[in-house]
Amino acid sequence: MDAYLEEELYDLMTFCIQNTGNSSDYNSKKERILEIGKELYNDGGADAMENMYFAIQNRIKEEIQKDIKPYRFWWNGITDKWKY
Repeated sequence: MDAYLEEELYDLMTFCIQNTGNSSDYNSKKERILEIGKELYNDGGADAMENMYFAIQNRIKEEIQKDIKPYRFWWNGITDKWKY
């Protein structure tokens, strides 16, 4: 399941970075990113969230030379352990 979520999260984050709110799909993609964060937390806690975010952050940095740190706060509120 993690590999599927990683690919989906990568696609969603890439879309949001490249469209920065200018698309009608932006909000639905952002909402799905939040859902994935909740799924990860429910499955493996804050560590699972950190691991997935780290993997996606590195892939996006390498593949499209963008930084996703500004989007990290989207998962705030899922757990008290995630505060960005």
